[in-house]
Amino acid sequence: MSSATYKPPFLNTPVPNEDQFYPLNDPPIGATYPPHIYPQNLEIPPLLRPITIRGVTFKNRIFVSPMCQYSSDNGHASDWHLVHIGGFAARGAGAICMEATGVVPEGRISPEDAGLWTDTQIPPLQRIVHFAHTQGTQIGVQLGHAGRKGSTLAPWVISDMARTRSAGRHVALEDENGWPNNVWAPSEIPFSNEYPKPKAATEEYLDYVEKAFIDAVERCKQIGYDFIELHGAHGYFFHQFMSPLSNIRTDKWGGQPLENRLRFVLRVVRAVRAVWDKPLLVRISATDWAEGPEKVDGEWKQWGIEQSTILVGELQKLGVDLIDVSSGGNWVKQKITLEPGYQVPFAARIKHDHPTLPIGSVGLITDPHQANSYIKDGKADVIFLARELLRRADWPLWAAQELGAVVKVANQYERAWMEMLKDPRKN
Repeated sequence: MSSATYKPPFLNTPVPNEDQFYPLNDPPIGATYPPHIYPQNLEIPPLLRPITIRGVTFKNRIFVSPMCQYSSDNGHASDWHLVHIGGFAARGAGAICMEATGVVPEGRISPEDAGLWTDTQIPPLQRIVHFAHTQGTQIGVQLGHAGRKGSTLAPWVISDMARTRSAGRHVALEDENGWPNNVWAPSEIPFSNEYPKPKAATEEYLDYVEKAFIDAVERCKQIGYDFIELHGAHGYFFHQFMSPLSNIRTDKWGGQPLENRLRFVLRVVRAVRAVWDKPLLVRISATDWAEGPEKVDGEWKQWGIEQSTILVGELQKLGVDLIDVSSGGNWVKQKITLEPGYQVPFAARIKHDHPTLPIGSVGLITDPHQANSYIKDGKADVIFLARELLRRADWPLWAAQELGAVVKVANQYERAWMEMLKDPRKN
């Protein structure tokens, strides 16, 4: 709109059809301005370009990773989550994936983890999703089951960062709201001696878990989520089934045959896809990071990239829309060399093998030029950020400034971004 067409009455335009006042942001927060307003946007950095997945358009490629907050009341979200998630929605992220959410009570990691196993958990999540939408941000949720890593204490309950106290164990006992005798896994193998010993999942339990995922998806529809991510990484239930280190079953659900170890996760993905018509994402761990090779003399020794790329091919056949590539979490003795972008090679390999499938990368990605290069070079299609966004919630806006582009800032925060938003016609 030019000055010539901007005429009174001059109003602080609201987001339409809302029961309270939210100033309208046009374009949406985090979206790039057209080049006729800011000529430097003639060539948009790949990180800031929109991407459309199954009919849903995300305004940029910066996605907020699911991050456990250990702040739910019997699975119910609180105002902590509204403020935590709302901060990202108001600062330009292309998408927000809410934290790992247990589809059954014993599927939580800790007693204070999020849940979606009962209808009373819907209203507080609706409030959060509604706010994100008023800020023009797509929002989804990660559904999962902790498996053998369930019934554990929140990290700061185990010990604080200042090392002034230590519980001396990870297990949350019954009087600590835990369920150490109701932990399930593919096999009776604990993650470590400090974790609960799980029960091997029966056919009846697997049926129950599959139905719980379907029921949770129906609640996601009522909440209004824009996408769902299924958690198949970090040593949780699905990952436990996929890895020969945690699955030594002798039935159709496990053992050496890869087909058996993939069977349950593919079963659930198929069931979820049948009832969910919006984007469906799956997070995977591309390797267990255990000692030695993935395969020796025809025998699978651990989960790794070769099995991962086979899994991804099967997921694509079932209609999964994006693979979120992480790693680790299933082997207590894992050895990882941490460096910026250390998981990107896994994403790049999967993108190479499955070029038509959108791929996300995550892990120690902190620099905007670094993140932009991964998309520019075809190693990933979106970038998931976690801890860097906890340190700097406005990272999407800062990234745009660092990359020489201009994106919309929330009306209320524009004065903090005068350097990026300055009139290009005035030097």
